[in-house]
Amino acid sequence: MVHGTRKGQNGGPQIGSGENYGENTADKTIANSSYNALEATVRYQRDGSQFLLSYAFAKSIDQGSNIGEQLDPLDPRQSRAVSAWDHKHTFAASYALALPIERISRKSNRLTTDWTISGTARFATGFPVTLYDNSDNSLLGTLGNGVNNYLLDTPRYLPGPLDINTNGRNGKPAFNTALFPEENPGQLGNAKRRIFYGPGIENFDLTLQKNVRFSEPRSLEVRIEAFNAFNHAKFYGPASVNGQVEDPNFGRIVSAATPRLVQLVAKFYF
Repeated sequence: MVHGTRKGQNGGPQIGSGENYGENTADKTIANSSYNALEATVRYQRDGSQFLLSYAFAKSIDQGSNIGEQLDPLDPRQSRAVSAWDHKHTFAASYALALPIERISRKSNRLTTDWTISGTARFATGFPVTLYDNSDNSLLGTLGNGVNNYLLDTPRYLPGPLDINTNGRNGKPAFNTALFPEENPGQLGNAKRRIFYGPGIENFDLTLQKNVRFSEPRSLEVRIEAFNAFNHAKFYGPASVNGQVEDPNFGRIVSAATPRLVQLVAKFYF
């Protein structure tokens, strides 16, 4: 949609200070991205038990991490920043241990055999905090159109310590918001969309399983499963930190992942 310059000609919302300002939305395939990673995996198996350990050190950069992020129409290279889903460090471990109930009790029956404990553990750095400003102070007219809803505007970035805070329990801002005032009218802010990271994650999932064999092919499998087993508060996710400079919660940790969930599962095979 192209807006004209005559008074009364524009049927859409006013952009800037008068009707001489309009907007023109164009879709082109001009962005690019890069992903580099160092990955390592260790696997170990013995006597019915197994371990799998993996680590990744990675970096992802792009000009737009999703269709909602608009590009600088004057120079798309200026929109280049770390990806919204970038993870610097990720460590994951999965394991399954055959419990020696039979050997400890010195009895072999349906109650002492086929006990297993398994689970996963994951430690990862946080997602980048996405900074944006819905005011259109730049007067570029990059307003949301139902698809590209993240405006191009970002705040200014002043020198000073970021004071990163990843502890959502202390009530403090996730970063030093005084370094990111609104951009000046008619100018884009000099802050990139993403330049620092929010809270990471440490999570443990556990499963205790017992198999009871009756006769071929009948058997019973009973499991108790705990997700986030130690009920750690996880202030983690791409939107866990509010990066909208005009929002009253700008710079605050505003969401957390789900708390502990425990479930009991039984399966009968026949």
